[in-house]
Amino acid sequence: MLDMESVPAPYKEVQPHWFFCRRADDNTSWHPFSREDSDKLERANNTAREKEEEVVVAVDGERYDVHVKERKRYAVYWEQGPTEVRRCTWFYKGDKDIRFMPYPEDFSQSLEDAYMIAVTLDEWKRKLDFPTGETVILHNPKLIMQYQPIGLQDEWVSSPSEHTRPRTVKRGVDNISVEIPDGMCVVDHLVFMVHGIGPACDLRFRSIIQCVNDFRNASLSLLGSHYKRAQQDGLVGRVEFLPVNWHSALHGDATGVDEDIQRITLPSISRLRHFTNDTLLDLFFYNSPTYCQTIVDTVSSEINRLHALFKQRHPEFSGAVSVVGHSLGSLILFDLLTNQRTASDAREGYTDNSISMHVDLTSFSVLKEPSGEPCHLNSDTLEQTLTRLGLQQFLDTLLAENLDLESLALCHDSDLKVLGIPLGPRKKILNYVKRKWLPEQSINHSDTFTPHSKQDCKTTTVRLASGLQVPPQVNTDHDGNKSPGLMQEQTHFHRTQSITSAVDYEYFDVGIGQVSIEYPQLAFHPQTFFAFGSPIGMFLTVRGLKRIDPNYTFPTCKSFYNIYHPYDPVAYRIEPMIISEADLEPMLIPHHKGRKRMHLELKDSLTRMSMDLKNNVLGSLRTAWQSFARLPVAALPPVEGEGETSVSAEGSEQPEIKVGMLNAGRRIDYVLQEKPIESFNEYLFAIQSHLCYWESEDTALLLLKEIYDKMGVAFEQPQQ
Repeated sequence: MLDMESVPAPYKEVQPHWFFCRRADDNTSWHPFSREDSDKLERANNTAREKEEEVVVAVDGERYDVHVKERKRYAVYWEQGPTEVRRCTWFYKGDKDIRFMPYPEDFSQSLEDAYMIAVTLDEWKRKLDFPTGETVILHNPKLIMQYQPIGLQDEWVSSPSEHTRPRTVKRGVDNISVEIPDGMCVVDHLVFMVHGIGPACDLRFRSIIQCVNDFRNASLSLLGSHYKRAQQDGLVGRVEFLPVNWHSALHGDATGVDEDIQRITLPSISRLRHFTNDTLLDLFFYNSPTYCQTIVDTVSSEINRLHALFKQRHPEFSGAVSVVGHSLGSLILFDLLTNQRTASDAREGYTDNSISMHVDLTSFSVLKEPSGEPCHLNSDTLEQTLTRLGLQQFLDTLLAENLDLESLALCHDSDLKVLGIPLGPRKKILNYVKRKWLPEQSINHSDTFTPHSKQDCKTTTVRLASGLQVPPQVNTDHDGNKSPGLMQEQTHFHRTQSITSAVDYEYFDVGIGQVSIEYPQLAFHPQTFFAFGSPIGMFLTVRGLKRIDPNYTFPTCKSFYNIYHPYDPVAYRIEPMIISEADLEPMLIPHHKGRKRMHLELKDSLTRMSMDLKNNVLGSLRTAWQSFARLPVAALPPVEGEGETSVSAEGSEQPEIKVGMLNAGRRIDYVLQEKPIESFNEYLFAIQSHLCYWESEDTALLLLKEIYDKMGVAFEQPQQ
């Protein structure tokens, strides 16, 4: 009889799995593709070897393209350097390594050839010496070790037999401990995420791309725990989150603003000044007549570009689209959504329930549109104008094209760009010319406005949709009679009286003026606008807007959530601007595990205990008084507010309150629960609180619930 145990197992070719490299701060790590993507790459690799041509494979939810022959992975939606990909079959791990690392493909092939011979001949304890000095010993099928060359040993090694601690070698991805991600499902919903000030989005100084990647991963995990049954039934796919980066365009070479700022920056405390220039100045740039237009144009064009590219790569997508803005990014989106046009507005030329006007971004001062008056420039020559703007170096360039002030007024930004004029000077020239094109009467009557006329001169305007308009001023003629025309316009935004409302801010010698920009139109109507740590309420108040009419809503977006951390120093509320007569507490965002945090529960319990103790003491006093008086007197009246406090202490829910139409009558302000350690010192965690949203599972779950509630998918609370 044959001894079956002595018969060697037949050789089976190793199954490869594809990995990609990620490098950060001198740290290199390798991560596996999903099995679905790995199989696609393996098939494409076989095709590339047969046809000897490059094959491109879309991976990771179509966010990356892999050039198989080149072994590089390229980002699709954002700018990022290519990363290496590898067809992996053999892996190693040192005693200090956290995870297994893949060998290079040629090294792995040498190991596979030696392994095949050892298995076929059943000859083990084979020693492989590589040109780089490494030595691999195949002791048996389950024990394979790699030894470093002698020159790389630690200094304390006293003899050749004391090699450096060997590496464990494994064959095939199934024999190592690695979490292979699931394949990407169909996209149900698309979300664009706009960052705030500066190039970094959290305390680890990570970019918007890295933070959005974390937010996407958190949402995928929450879908698996809170929509598990819906996923199994095929009702839920996933939500795609894409980053919108505008900081690099503002601070790039095209504007030259960083170089200009650096020339006037003091040399002391250089790191702090660099942080200020690169981060905090973004707030001032947004209030600049030149760079505000750049920021808004960049955000809108980038969103539209990403949307078009996504639709191109996902032609089957039929879901809705939402937008998220963090910090200043939320204010940019708020202004952008406020100035969107509906289809009816486009057909009727902005005359339906809207006023087109010049707006001072910081105070919403109104400049009257010209109505049939002849358009003209002042009598300055081209040379005088450029000298006034400090741009006389471009005089020869313009004269070479036979341009004077009249023809310059007909030029667009693209025309000046062709002439080689940088972005900053282009904006100064165009803003100056357009401002001087206004008739003189717009200066004398800047506290009034009239509906936009198609015969008016082409000017830079901001359309304020119905609900975001400055309240009309009641005009009187020389006889003291009120003009009835403007009183009929019902406005929804109420503006405090300002002594500067009638002031026209002229350009100074360098072309500084108040902001008056054109808001581009998005290629879609957002379903929901989510604001993280948003200063919108503060900016609206500073602009002179006192309250928001409950009937106001964005022209093209019907849902709005203002989400903030209680210790966020940049965040402000919205609801008090809509309902000023009621003191509404913000809605508490539930913990993603379905409960309050322990310290908040303890705080509520202590509050409830104190109220119960108070009520018991008062009840005992009433009983003692009645016994003492020996008279059938009525019960003592309740202490003021006692009843209401007792009810609230029992945790009864507040009646549903309709808070305007910004969120279709639903609540707008939502507050996160602070962590226990944060409650000890709210000042210490203030900065961190403003940057916590990217890693907040509670925030991600609120977004998912809003998205899938609109799709009619049931929410599942996981069991504790």
